[in-house]
Amino acid sequence: IVHAQMMRELIDTVKFIVGFLPWILFLFLPTNSWEQLQRAVLICLVLSVAVGIKALYKGFILQWATLAFFLFCVVSFHFFHWVGLAEHMGMVANGFLDAVIWFTVLTGRPFTLQYARAELPRERWNDEGLIRSCRTIAIFWGLLLLIPTAFETFRLSYPNALPARFYFFQSTFCIAIGVGYTQIYKHISRKQRQASGSR
Repeated sequence: IVHAQMMRELIDTVKFIVGFLPWILFLFLPTNSWEQLQRAVLICLVLSVAVGIKALYKGFILQWATLAFFLFCVVSFHFFHWVGLAEHMGMVANGFLDAVIWFTVLTGRPFTLQYARAELPRERWNDEGLIRSCRTIAIFWGLLLLIPTAFETFRLSYPNALPARFYFFQSTFCIAIGVGYTQIYKHISRKQRQASGSR
């Protein structure tokens, strides 16, 4: 039973990360030149469809927002050559993703709830504990992504104050913290539900 639970939690982690995969890949792809940036947004657009087709079909807000963002970037860079957007890309990308997460929280539809419901029977979809847990995790992600957004905004005003690799490492660190927190919180919540059910 313990092994099955660990496998289920691992699968849940992978599915959750897949939702962010285009954003994670965009962080790792080279974007220093105009051609590299054009190539990067196109790759991420294709990836957002390839790995998110089921989530798109189910109407997942995060997945649709990801698709819309990279489609907008592809059109802006490949057809309109919007240099201004390219110069602010770090701030825009982080700010957009964070805004989407806060939108789902403030509208009462935390993005994490859609992922959780996809793995649960319909009778548990409106469970108060589930909704509360998903909202807590989404708020944590919203607060967490304020950090890279703030640093990228700072970078625009003081481009040489910190080395470029600092921005990369702090972004990857924030993603790692977010994934780790999500899984630990879900694991603790599951243990609490099991303990309550056995009483």
